[in-house]
Amino acid sequence: MKSNRHITPWAWIPSLYFAEGLPYVAVTLLSIEIYMQMGLSDAEVTFYTSWLYLPWVIKPLWSPFLDLLRTKRWWITAMQMFLGAAFAGVAFTVDTVWWLQGSICFFWLLAFGSATHDVGADGFYMMGLKPHEQAFFVGIRSTFYRVSMVVGKGGLIALAGLLQKSMNIQFVWALIFYGLAALFIGLSLYHQMILPRPTEDADHQKVSAQGLLKEFGETFVSFFRKEQTWIAIAFILLFRLPEALITPVSQLFLQAPHRKGGLHLSLEEFGMVNGTVGVVGLLLGGIVGGMVASRGGLKRWLWPMTTAITLPNIAYVYLAYEMPENIWAISSAVFIENLGYGFGFSAYMLFMIYFSQGEHKTSHYALCTGFMALSMMLPGLFAGALAQAVGYQVFFVIVMVSCVLPFAVASRLKIDADFGKK
Repeated sequence: MKSNRHITPWAWIPSLYFAEGLPYVAVTLLSIEIYMQMGLSDAEVTFYTSWLYLPWVIKPLWSPFLDLLRTKRWWITAMQMFLGAAFAGVAFTVDTVWWLQGSICFFWLLAFGSATHDVGADGFYMMGLKPHEQAFFVGIRSTFYRVSMVVGKGGLIALAGLLQKSMNIQFVWALIFYGLAALFIGLSLYHQMILPRPTEDADHQKVSAQGLLKEFGETFVSFFRKEQTWIAIAFILLFRLPEALITPVSQLFLQAPHRKGGLHLSLEEFGMVNGTVGVVGLLLGGIVGGMVASRGGLKRWLWPMTTAITLPNIAYVYLAYEMPENIWAISSAVFIENLGYGFGFSAYMLFMIYFSQGEHKTSHYALCTGFMALSMMLPGLFAGALAQAVGYQVFFVIVMVSCVLPFAVASRLKIDADFGKK
């Protein structure tokens, strides 16, 4: 087979991280949209959809086996084909009388396949790039991850709004998910041809069961023997707590009727504001964050990024109290909040890469991303119920109070001053 090691990272990083992001968007954001449209309460929507984070939380339980069985390249292409089948499953069940049970089942399969794909993709990223390239492309990978959000919660939700003017809700979502199924089958075929073959990405098909279990145990033990492990876990769990509270509730708030304290945006307006303008803010913040980190290093930019990921959340306090009807005012507030989050999230991603360096780095990174998913899952379980109990205005004030915690955990980190510099 012809070697393709010469292929530029630009040929596969954008498509790989677009493919990583879109199933995540479907599971965590489109599911909220579907269940909200089908009449579930805020508390029910956030509770059911927050449980869908669980496969990302527990993926470290099987990620060591991905280190030992097959190659990261194989897992990437296989999971993309599996995701295509799971998208088709959602499409089939969402337009039936048992839409809730059936769609949740296939959303779980989507989450499982996406979590497994994440392990392969993130491990492949570290194997296929040099350290300074990892720092530079962290912004690029985040950018195309966010592009999937533009497509998911922007384009697809707006498309659903247009189609629902002449078709019923369930049929529209079935059509959209069949389209996603076809897309992922195509992505799997593309990556089979284009992904490079790093020498470090070895095939370990002949490992014994005893060897698997031993390696499995060593992975966990070595993770918890790392320096500052508990501080790192606290950082991963709490650094983006304000965003974990806002994410599920903001989608409901922006579309809730005025009598419930929401802004009552239409699907088309929501797709434009949150799925396009907001994600453009994420893109710009992520690109700039990756670039400045590659020049000054993570340690130099940690405090500016911590400030950026917290204080702009005050934009939602403004929206909840002022209740502006001007779409440009709403868009500006959402843009500012997302710009700050995109910039600050670069520190979060880089720290996980930094902490994962060494033996078993793929599995250690998977453990970090498991805690990252837990940081979104736990607040989401009660965020909707809390907002429903106290109202959107008080809820967003509570979010601002929680901004103290990211500063507290960031102050305890020890980071090499040269990490991330080109």
